[in-house]
Amino acid sequence: MPPTPSAVPRRPGADALARIGHPFPGIDPADTSAHAFPDGGTWRTEIPSVEGPEALSVVLKESAQLDLPVHRISQGSGIWMLTDTEITEMVEACAARDIELCLFTGPRGTWDIGGSTRTDSGGGGLRARGHDALAGCVEDALRATELGVRCLLIADEGVLWTLHRMRVAGVLPADVTFKLSALTGPVNPASYAVYEQLGADSLNVPSDLSLDHLTEIRRVSRAPMDMYVEAPDDLGGYIRMYEAAELIRRGAPLYLKFGLSRSPGIYPYGAQLRDTALATARERVRRGRLVLDLLARHGADGGMSPLGSHDPGELRRFPVSSATSTPVPEGD
Repeated sequence: MPPTPSAVPRRPGADALARIGHPFPGIDPADTSAHAFPDGGTWRTEIPSVEGPEALSVVLKESAQLDLPVHRISQGSGIWMLTDTEITEMVEACAARDIELCLFTGPRGTWDIGGSTRTDSGGGGLRARGHDALAGCVEDALRATELGVRCLLIADEGVLWTLHRMRVAGVLPADVTFKLSALTGPVNPASYAVYEQLGADSLNVPSDLSLDHLTEIRRVSRAPMDMYVEAPDDLGGYIRMYEAAELIRRGAPLYLKFGLSRSPGIYPYGAQLRDTALATARERVRRGRLVLDLLARHGADGGMSPLGSHDPGELRRFPVSSATSTPVPEGD
């Protein structure tokens, strides 16, 4: 069981350092995010890289045993890597626990025949190369939503704007939400605001952003932020558990993502990676429990959204015109 939270939140090591006269930096209230989720919560949880029904079953079982609250579960290999039966199984299992399920649209540039992503510059990264890749992402979105999925992971700004226009037009369900991939995540407040207006309902930001960077973003946007407290190695392998309380204070509304460093990549997932996928899924849940225990020890675990909360709230959008695929500037 998690430890009982203290009455007054404290900062790690503060009392002990004060006893020996070591100076401790103060907290500037002006750095605190002014935003929250519509339910009043400041943070939610996410278990990423859950690649199919079997891994999902492991996550659900382990989270129940460790008493880890889970708001969202996401997958990284792509919708096209799952059968209809597998998607339906995942939708039903998450619905039974009132957990949001987020599946990745594809194709993406890192896996197709284009060679630039394999150069030192990385080329266009995960973006959808050409019309056919864009159309494949649209097909993925249509198929997944028809099977009951209501959160889609997106790694391309053109795909995001296209799917948002489809949502506005009623081609996709009005309640589907779009989550921006960590491999596309914005690194400054201006780009963060642009992605929000293109249709993003939550945005992964790189895990190497400083606390000041989070404050800068929050001064221009209230769109929910997703951030790895522990990042996989291909995203830097950063472990920021002791910063969790400050990440929430500065970045709210925030999804705490429990990734796993020092583990093999599993995208795109298949049965050849089964043992690794199940073991890492189990360990991600444990890492989440460690983070929440740490927050509780410092009395900083208040403010979690109620379980079952999925609503991102009212967000700013570019005006949508049925005659154009590009943003229409306000006032034109």
